[in-house]
Amino acid sequence: MLTKHITHQTSENSNTFIYSTMAAPISFSLSSLASKSQQLVRNERRMFAASDDGAMMKQIQSTHAPDGRVVDVKPILQVIKNVLHHIIPNIDHAMKGGTGHIDALNDLTTSSAVDGALDALAYIVHKICCEVSCKCSGGGDAHATTMGILNMLSSYSWDAKVVLTLAAFAVNFGEFWLIVQLCTSNSLAKSVALLKQLPDLLEHSPTLKPHFDALNKLINAMIDVTKCIVEFTELPSEFISIDVPPLSTAMAHIPTATYWIIWSVVACAAQITGLVGMRHEFITSTSEAWELSSLAHKVSSIHEHLQSLLHLCYERIDEKKLLEAFEDFKRTIETPQMDNLKILLKIFRKEETCYLLNPDKTEVLIDVLRRKHVLLLISDLDISHEEIRVLEALYKGERVSSELNYEILWLPIVDRSTWNDGYEQKFLNLKSIMSWYTVKHPFAIEPAVIKYIMEVWGFVKKPIAVTLDPQGKVLCPNALNMMWIWGNSAFPFSSEKEESFWKVEAWTLELLVDRLEPNLPTWVSQQKVVCFYGGVQMEWIESFTTATKGVAKALDIGLEMVYVGKNNAKERVKKITGLIKEKQLSHAWEDENVWFFWNRLESMLYSKTQHGKTIENDVIKQEVMTMLAYGGSENGWAVFFTGSDEMVRANGEKVLSSMKSFDEWEKLAKQMGFIPALRKHLDGITDDHHCTRLILPGNGGGIPERVQCAECGRPMEMYFMYRCCVE
Repeated sequence: MLTKHITHQTSENSNTFIYSTMAAPISFSLSSLASKSQQLVRNERRMFAASDDGAMMKQIQSTHAPDGRVVDVKPILQVIKNVLHHIIPNIDHAMKGGTGHIDALNDLTTSSAVDGALDALAYIVHKICCEVSCKCSGGGDAHATTMGILNMLSSYSWDAKVVLTLAAFAVNFGEFWLIVQLCTSNSLAKSVALLKQLPDLLEHSPTLKPHFDALNKLINAMIDVTKCIVEFTELPSEFISIDVPPLSTAMAHIPTATYWIIWSVVACAAQITGLVGMRHEFITSTSEAWELSSLAHKVSSIHEHLQSLLHLCYERIDEKKLLEAFEDFKRTIETPQMDNLKILLKIFRKEETCYLLNPDKTEVLIDVLRRKHVLLLISDLDISHEEIRVLEALYKGERVSSELNYEILWLPIVDRSTWNDGYEQKFLNLKSIMSWYTVKHPFAIEPAVIKYIMEVWGFVKKPIAVTLDPQGKVLCPNALNMMWIWGNSAFPFSSEKEESFWKVEAWTLELLVDRLEPNLPTWVSQQKVVCFYGGVQMEWIESFTTATKGVAKALDIGLEMVYVGKNNAKERVKKITGLIKEKQLSHAWEDENVWFFWNRLESMLYSKTQHGKTIENDVIKQEVMTMLAYGGSENGWAVFFTGSDEMVRANGEKVLSSMKSFDEWEKLAKQMGFIPALRKHLDGITDDHHCTRLILPGNGGGIPERVQCAECGRPMEMYFMYRCCVE
């Protein structure tokens, strides 16, 4: 009698199944309702799994001698699934007392395809049917039957072995179920059922249901493993090698999986054959259902393992495809083109029709951008409304009035794995307020292009704008910097144009403020002292503005003060701006101007860094970094200008103490002028203790490696900071 034993050994790093077996001839009696074939199923309590050890693997492999014949298994497998998936729900229906019925199969495979695939295979399928039926009826040994089928199929590939064996089972089970299903309404079926002495399913449903439930689970597991094996054979060899993991690992497991599929077919066939001759009485133990369930668990475990390897294979294939597409895009964009259309087309997935939404939100072909200067605006879905409004002013205002021929195309970069309805709505909202060309959906962008955008163009989170000329040549990997600094006067937004602007630029009041303060030309012409200050400590602001106004009054000079807030502190700055206006302490900018002021300074820093400038050899970069250090501090600060280029600056503590001790340098101020005297006084103040911070958003390589302290000139230490700041 076939016996079996199961041990489940678990270690810290792996789950290992160890199986042992003992086999003996099976004896049976026709009078016993646990008949010959049921003994075969019952015998699997010590589930035979010697296939998992080396010796058994050699025995399985020894049956494999493929002769190179090719079997188109997919249409055959589709028919098998149609048969088995048609039977399973009808079993449940019959067990619940429903009348037998036959639905039309949802046949996804054409008859010609199946006929062609089965043309030369009908005999071998029939031979397997006979082998299984004979051995199950005659009390054969499951392992011997399985090995016999493997020998019978020695010249076929592993996927063909499992599909042909499963086809034989589908024939046997299908014929059995047709008789059971039709015997209440068809006289021929009824007569055959009588000859076979098949039990009435409804009458014996309490006893049979656990068996059929276990049978269904095992059949589904068998189909799942078979589909996996077939999928492995269809993997594209140009993207994954059969000699390298994970595919080589999977192929090493397929002989074992094949063995267990055939074993399972024998077990299922034994269960079905065991129903013959049990029309009037039916006695069975629950162990038989448990045995099938145990086998289903084993086969399901094989499926999970193969499925995980298949997933790794697809990941490897996707990586290889991504790398090839990346290199293809890289070659294309680095090769001179007749126009920009080929590059624009490659940005989008091949299966996507290249439609964009124009500024009027109408679908248009991407050809509308052909031979135009195109700015590829690249961002995530956190692009600020301030950035959109400033860019819109350049695009719709100055661009139109100056007849500059460029277009903007928004390419949103998103994480597809976390995409949900919330992100979808956010994308739609952003798209609706943009007055330039946009993609229809972020998923239309080719993944390899996203990889190029991040690795070559350096996109991380902060928006960038890559400029393409009419021939598709990249003029600048990020034109937003020069657009924020010089606007449309920097057109065509090339790196050469940017560098030429810096050659003639100096650190002046105009460069710092640009057009953010409309009264600035008047103040300069009136030779007033102009003070820009910031910080978020209201007590300091009140003390500083009061003291500074007192100094200006004492010197009888014109003074204008403008509060420019703090970098990345929108809500706090908004609150303080309201208090400043309410108390009439000074002028104060609105939110959008505050954002643009600090963003321009960051753009100056990134632009200078891209062009290789350092604080040792570039005064503008040094001053910009000092201002950004002020903007990163909670404390106050101030910068004073007279005219365009006479300037002095200081942190809040030093400048406030200087204003309060004005009597110490009043005489000097009347002799030299306000700014030279203040500068000299500040130089005489020693500041032994200070803590200066410069906070810059990470932007893929745009961060300077060496930064000097704005207060003492010593090198600053670099730290990494991750911030989620929701005000």
